[in-house]
Amino acid sequence: MLLLATLGFAINFWAWALLSPLGPRFKDTLFLSSFEQSLLVAVPVIVGSLGRIPVGALTDRFGGRVMFPLVSAATVMPVLFLGFAGHSSLAALLIGGFFLGIGGTSFAVGVPFVSAWFPPERRGLAIGIFGAGMGGTAISALTTVKLVDAHGMANPFLITALALAAYAVPAAVLLRDAPGRTAPTEPLGRRLAATARLGITRQASVLYAVAFGGYVAFSVYLPTYLKTGYGLDQADAANRMAGFVLVAVAMRPVGGWLSDRVGPTRVLGAAMAVVVVGAAVQAATPTLAPVGTVAFLTMAAALGAGSGATFALVALLSPANMVGSVTGMVGAAGGLGGFIPPLVMGTIYGATGSYALGLILLAVVALAALVYTVTGVRRATTRPAATGTVPPAAQ
Repeated sequence: MLLLATLGFAINFWAWALLSPLGPRFKDTLFLSSFEQSLLVAVPVIVGSLGRIPVGALTDRFGGRVMFPLVSAATVMPVLFLGFAGHSSLAALLIGGFFLGIGGTSFAVGVPFVSAWFPPERRGLAIGIFGAGMGGTAISALTTVKLVDAHGMANPFLITALALAAYAVPAAVLLRDAPGRTAPTEPLGRRLAATARLGITRQASVLYAVAFGGYVAFSVYLPTYLKTGYGLDQADAANRMAGFVLVAVAMRPVGGWLSDRVGPTRVLGAAMAVVVVGAAVQAATPTLAPVGTVAFLTMAAALGAGSGATFALVALLSPANMVGSVTGMVGAAGGLGGFIPPLVMGTIYGATGSYALGLILLAVVALAALVYTVTGVRRATTRPAATGTVPPAAQ
C-alpha cells in the first residue's frame, strides 16, 4: 500500500509541475512580464494547496482507496487541455493551470492513507517514504523541455495524462484502506472547524509553510532564477532544478527516520538553522560553482528533511480519525508557503534587478521558524495532549 500510494503521489506531482520548466519558454513566446511568468507557475500551487483542505477531509470520510483514483482521473483533463489547446495565451494557461492544481491535492490523500497502515513509532519513516513521491517534480524538470524540443508542445502532456490514467485504473482495484478504519460521520464544516482548533494544526502549518513552501518555491522558480540571475540556458537550468528536487526528495524519508529516533522538533530546528545560513550565503549571489551550488543543495537537504519531520509530528499528535483533515490544512499552508515566494521574487527582480532581497527575506522567515520550533512547538509537544501523553519521539 505504501508503494502504491507513493507511486500515485509521484505521478500526480509530475502532472502538477508540468508548467514550471516551461515558464521561461512561455515568457519568451507570449512576451510575459516577470510577474506574469511567476503567476503562471504559481497558480497550480495555490489551487493544489487550498484544495488539500476539502480533499483531506473527504479522505477521512471516504478513504484513500476512493480518493486516490478519483484525484488522478480528475487531473487527466487539465493536462490534456494544456497540451493540445491551452498553451496559446496567458489566459488559457492560467485556466489550465488552475485545474492542474487538482494533482497537488494528492498529498492530502496519501498521508492519512499511509499513516493508518503503520504504528506510531514507524510513521515518520513511512510518511517520509511516501513524501519522496514529490520527486515527480524532478521527472517533469528532467523531461518536459526535452520532450517539447524533440516532439512538440503536446508530447509531455500526453505522456503524463497516459501515466495518470494508467495509475488510476489499477489503483481503484488494488488499493485497500487499513483494517479498522472508522469514517467520521459529522458534517464536513464541523469537522474542519474542529481541526482548525487543534494545536498540532497551527504548529505544523507554520513549520510546513516554511519547509515545504520553500521547497515548492524553489522547484517552480529555480529555472527562472538560474536563467535570469546566472545566464544559464533553459535546459541547463531545468536540470539543475531537478538536482535540487532530487536532494530534497532523498532527504524527506531521512527526516522522517530521524524524527522517529531523536524527535521531530530537533530535526526541524536543525533544518531551519541550515536554511538560514544557506539563504544568507546565496543572497550575496556567489559564483554558481561551487558556492552557489553548495548553498542550494544544502538548503534542499534541509527543506526535505524538515518537510518529513513536520509530518512525523502530524502523524504522532493528530487524532486518528482526523489525520486527513489535519494533513489537508497543513498541506495547504505548505503550498501557500510555496505560492507567495515566486511572486515576491519576480516582483523584487522586476523592481531591483536582483534577487538578493528575496533570499534575505527567506533567511529571516527561516530564523523566525527556528525560534518558534525551539520555543512554542517544543513546549507544546512536551505537555500532555488532550487524548493522553505525548509520545517521547515527538519531543
